[in-house]
Amino acid sequence: MPKSFGARLSSAFDAHGQLCVGIDPHTELLEAWGLDDSAESLLTFGRRVIEAAAGRVGIVKPQVAFFERLGAAGFATLEILSREARDAGLLVIADAKRGDIGSTMDAYLDAWLGKNSPFFADSLTVSPYLGSDVYLEKLGEYFERGKGVISLVATSNPEGESVQLAVAKDQFSALSRINQIAAGPGDTLGPVGAVIGATINLARFEIDLDEQGAVKTPILAPGFGAQGAELSEIKRLFGNASNSVIASVSRSVLEAGASGIAHAIDNHKLQLEKGLA
Repeated sequence: MPKSFGARLSSAFDAHGQLCVGIDPHTELLEAWGLDDSAESLLTFGRRVIEAAAGRVGIVKPQVAFFERLGAAGFATLEILSREARDAGLLVIADAKRGDIGSTMDAYLDAWLGKNSPFFADSLTVSPYLGSDVYLEKLGEYFERGKGVISLVATSNPEGESVQLAVAKDQFSALSRINQIAAGPGDTLGPVGAVIGATINLARFEIDLDEQGAVKTPILAPGFGAQGAELSEIKRLFGNASNSVIASVSRSVLEAGASGIAHAIDNHKLQLEKGLA
């Protein structure tokens, strides 16, 4: 049986730390890198990010929308990059935020995490706002093959509060309960993660990260870098749960350009290590 997603995530943390580098080819970034707005440029951009990330971090997170906007050519590019990232030893979190009901959600899970998926993703971000039971009850077969999902809980955009303040506490508790059951033998991290922004006030959302069992819920934390949160402050932000945080950075690294991205990753890693010390 393949290693569980939680075990693979723990191995990535142990080998390369908790930093995750986004692959977000904004049109503005492509232009700044001297690239045009084409699938070929997305491939060049993504490959340079993967080359810089491999051996420095253990996780990359392609933002699916920036590939999807170019249609079939964009998706084909994402297939290539996801495969090459995994071949380079990186875990791939597909940031697609999929969420639906019934057979449609089945199809989304199969598309991104299925046995014959062309995207080679290790984990998929999902939206729970049509009811988290819609996808949680379907995940057993994916967990058995070492896949995971990461559910939106309390995101870093202020607009999310209108919905998330009402449900975030219960959602996080539900994810924690599932992880106690679904984790592999000896795992300290579960296969179901939570997106919790580094810029939010946890108390306002009534999320108590200390109320977890032996198996911790991985926390994908956007908001570091360009959005204002400091990696060196990770313990203040997430307390005892900081060791289960996937600290995601994108613009603050990618804006360094093709020639500066490796150095930028190293600097971000250093700040994160200081924060976790």
